Parts: sequence; C-alpha cells; structure tokens
Amino acid sequence: MRIGFDAKRAFANKTGLGNYSRFVLNALMAHEPGHDYLAFTPKNNQNLFQEFPETAIRYPEKFIDKKLSAYWRYASITKQLQKEDIAVFHGLSNEIPQGLRRANIRSVVTIHDLIFERLPNLFKPIDRAIYRHKFRSACERADSVVAVSDQTRRDLIELYQVDDSKIRVIYQDCSPVFKNAVSQEEKTNIRASYGINGPFILCVGTLEERKNQHRLVEAFAALKNHDFTLVLIGKPTAYVEKIKAIITALGVEKQVLLLQNVPTVHLPALYQEASVFAYISIYEGFGIPIVEALHSGTPVLAAKGSCLEEAGGPGGFYADPYQTESISQQLHKLITDAPLRRSLADAGKLHVLQFGGEHIASQLTGLYKSLI
Repeated sequence: MRIGFDAKRAFANKTGLGNYSRFVLNALMAHEPGHDYLAFTPKNNQNLFQEFPETAIRYPEKFIDKKLSAYWRYASITKQLQKEDIAVFHGLSNEIPQGLRRANIRSVVTIHDLIFERLPNLFKPIDRAIYRHKFRSACERADSVVAVSDQTRRDLIELYQVDDSKIRVIYQDCSPVFKNAVSQEEKTNIRASYGINGPFILCVGTLEERKNQHRLVEAFAALKNHDFTLVLIGKPTAYVEKIKAIITALGVEKQVLLLQNVPTVHLPALYQEASVFAYISIYEGFGIPIVEALHSGTPVLAAKGSCLEEAGGPGGFYADPYQTESISQQLHKLITDAPLRRSLADAGKLHVLQFGGEHIASQLTGLYKSLI
C-alpha cells in the first residue's frame, strides 16, 4: 500500500505539529515497514528530519506549484498524488487537499485540538476564521478523522458535529530522547550550567497565557517551609512580563528561574532531575510535556478539565487550573511526600506504554487498511 502524507510540518516545525509528524512517520517506518510511505513537502532546508529517506520525499513538480506552495498543498497536489498511485493520503496537521475523493484517494486527517474555539480570546479573528474553515472542511471531506485525545474527539462532536463513528482516537508519544537515562555526572553538569541548586519543580512550555504559568508561580509562592526552586523553561511572549511582575510582587525572585533557549538535548537531564513536573495549562490537545515527564520517571501535577488527565493518567495529581489554592495544595502534597512521588512515577511509567510507537503504528496502518 502506498500512503502519502502532508509532511510540511515534519520538515519545517521544530516543535508541536513537527514533532507529531516526525513521530508518526518514524513509528510507521520502524514498526510497519511493509508499506511505501511518501512525504509531500514544499521544501526541506532545515535539517529537522534527516533520518527520513530522501528517496521517499516528494516536492512540487511544476514551476507554479513551487512558487505557490500553499495552493499546491490545498489543491494541485492531488494530481501529483494520483501520479504516485497513492491509495491513502494522511493530512498530519489539521488539513487535507481538495479533490481526493474524485481522484479515488482515501483520506485521513489528524485534528490536534480546537483551542481556538474553546479560547477564542487568545486568537485574532482572521486566524480563527481561517482555522475554522480548514478544520471543518477537512473533517467533512476526510474518510476518517484521527483525534489525538478523547478531549479532541469530544470537541469535534460538540463543536463541529463530526459523526463519532468517523473519529479514531490515536495518541502519540514523545521524542525517544526522553526515554534514555542520563548519567548522574551529565545531569549534575547540566543543572549547574543553569544555576539550579537543590530540589526543583519543573515546567516546560511556551510562556503564554494559556499555559497559565503565572498561577503556578502564585501557587509556588504560597508554599511554606521548603527549599524547592521553580524552574520555568519556554519561549517567551509578551505574557512573560506578567509572570515577572508576579514573581517580584510575591518576593520569590531567588526561588523562581525563567530559562529560554534551552536545547532539547539538555531537557531529558532536567526532567529526570526534577522532583515534580508541573503543567497546569488551561487547555491542550494532548500534552506531550507530560508524556516526556512520565518517561523520565518524574511525577506530574497537571490541570483538570482538558486532556491532561488522559496524558498523565495515574502518574499525576490534578488541580483546578483557575484556582491557585487548589494548585498549591496539590504541590504541597507532592513536595512533602517522597514515597507518593515514587509511587506516581512508577504508575506513570506503566501508563505511557500505551503511547509507544509500535502500538500507534499498528493502529494507523489498521485504519489505512480499513479504508481500502
């Protein structure tokens, strides 16, 4: 079976949709090698996916498609898919091209989240309109819709009236770098390079309003009689000024570290050294940082109300993301009870087995075969 993928993000995005696309393609190549997997992308000039075979990458062929790559992905790619004898086309990032059904090409689209519908105030009106058109259209035209969490499945049914029978919940795993134990010497050196001394609570994620780090700072500041540090790692946005103001107002400048531009190769060591991983984002599509923490053997404090309880399962404690007191109470339990942390870490290691590449690849190929 020849399966094509809209793989633009795999070759262009360092995080998020790029990580998902690379995970899917790597899992399929490793665990379901009996098929032909072709990645369609406008360009490949960032060296983000060097392990994918160049012979299986397809670019726009016509001059006009090279110049208008967005239109190529939206419509004219379909003729190229026919030429390549593609049986199933999988849009890995919320959209699929026009004309697939007329071309007798079966289709799958992965929908990651509908955050722009749930939290519209965080998006520009024009962006919401574009996303809504793309997502709705893809769901209507695709033969099957992959939701990355049950939360996304429920959102698709409620907000877009997608038939439940058309949706398959298929999770994803994180990068394999988080599954490898880092030597104690390397962990110690990496900690020291960032000035992290003593036990610490780790949070990794873009510093933006939805991620809710300011309430995490407030909850941390309310803790009494401890020697923990709170380490926030992420790309800064304008929201970082709000976080800094709260840090100053609460007098915890010496106990909260804000770090940016931390390379991925350093993250496994920091995850493995953290006593607690805190991720109290108000809304997510799945929550890969939680999976990274569980693979690292680190217990999780996450938010109730979206998909994070799916990601963390029995490996985490959960709090109301709008209630600082709730967050602080759960944090207190975790930092004062080492046996509890160990039991959560053990449970988390078992929970994340269901997100493994072999399992996901089997689910995906089973779905592709069911469409033929």
